[in-house]
Amino acid sequence: MLRTMGKELEIVFISLDHDEDGFNAHFETMPWLTVPFDVNLHKKLRERFHVVRIPSLVPLNLDGQSVEEDLIGLIEDFGEDAFPFTKKRREELTAIDDSMRQGGKIDQLLAHPGRDYVVASDGGKALVSKLIGKTVGLYFGAHWCPPCRAFTAQLVEAYNQLLSSRGDCFEVVLVSSDRDQKEFDVNISSMPWLALPFEDRTRQDLCRIFNIKAIPALVLIGPDGKPISTNGKKIITLYGAKAFPFTQSSIEEIEESLRKEGDSLPRQIQDIKHQHVLKLDMAKAYVCNYCERQGKFWAFSCDACDYDLHPTCVEEAS
Repeated sequence: MLRTMGKELEIVFISLDHDEDGFNAHFETMPWLTVPFDVNLHKKLRERFHVVRIPSLVPLNLDGQSVEEDLIGLIEDFGEDAFPFTKKRREELTAIDDSMRQGGKIDQLLAHPGRDYVVASDGGKALVSKLIGKTVGLYFGAHWCPPCRAFTAQLVEAYNQLLSSRGDCFEVVLVSSDRDQKEFDVNISSMPWLALPFEDRTRQDLCRIFNIKAIPALVLIGPDGKPISTNGKKIITLYGAKAFPFTQSSIEEIEESLRKEGDSLPRQIQDIKHQHVLKLDMAKAYVCNYCERQGKFWAFSCDACDYDLHPTCVEEAS
């Protein structure tokens, strides 16, 4: 790409293959130059440029001096935009990422001059401009990831509840880490929201911009286009749709309400349906042993056995 753009760049391959046959098979896939296969020479070059792992790409100036640290990470993050691979260019790109993250423009995050839309599971397209003014969740996930599939179910529930109660004020955009188009298609087919096209590099850019190191992850963007939280997964897991619009104040209101609810409940009870004393407990999620419905937050639980009751299902012994 850089050569076709007229950039002055050359790469020289230094093999760490075990033998010349391996070197030849490796080098024939490369469009650049190489030094001859020579184990002793390769060892000297590795020591000269302090190479401690492979792959490694060391940039040199015209005097043959290293001018920057290993470029592998920089190129993985920014591709050809990293050229000319200097410290100054790294700082420029980091500043651009900071501006994109905090700039308050959802269209700049999700679109580019070659694409102004996101896709739906039915193959349709939605203009990114239609997301302006909405709360948007950037969902980083993949179908091959079991925790992602579990979180998708929770997010679908919250999404549908908000759609029913508040209309289309909240939208989710999948930022896929699927391994191929087929896997992506299966993934998005289970989702009622939108997605970045699988082949679009914006997926990798957003992972870098928001420093996504593990999936599933949910970044929440406010109606003003600025980040509300990079920990949306925890918010949805704990509070679901009740947390909307997902601001710090809305979370604090929920937690204050829960505290008051807990203060109004007895610390322990003796229920006629269970032989042991049940103690008030805070649980992320549980299934009530009486009504068999899922519950969250306050429960009366047994220390002696796996038994939980909704506070509303308690029948105290007289």
